[in-house]
Amino acid sequence: MNLSNLKPAEGSTKNRKRIGRGQGSGRGGTSTRGHKGAKSRSGYTSKVGFEGGQMPLQRRLPKVGFKNINRVSYRGLNLDILQRLVDKTNASEINMDLLIQNGLASKNDLIKILGRGELKSKIEVKVHAFSASAKLAIENTGGTAITL
Repeated sequence: MNLSNLKPAEGSTKNRKRIGRGQGSGRGGTSTRGHKGAKSRSGYTSKVGFEGGQMPLQRRLPKVGFKNINRVSYRGLNLDILQRLVDKTNASEINMDLLIQNGLASKNDLIKILGRGELKSKIEVKVHAFSASAKLAIENTGGTAITL
């Protein structure tokens, strides 16, 4: 090995045209930035959504409504769906694991039992919330409604 056959390691050099390295490079002078204006100057940064002074889209569109960041949203399950689940699985207790296994909820859902339909089985239900009519219907059949 001597100085005449030294080469850089593979992948250590880039095959790009270096700009701003004199007229002889073919990319000197304005260095591909054009003439004058903010974009030609060093330190230029543009705001997100900047449209060259035109009123930006996010300011042109009307603002509608209100989004409550503290909103808690529940997935509603009615009594008739619970009855179908009991008929299918012969379960005496309905909890989150059973609902997830049967595709009625995902693991991050908050579940609320609603009062549509009729419940015939005596079951113990453990979920996050109940409507008043659903809780009454569950307790009328001899079951229990437990809030997590």
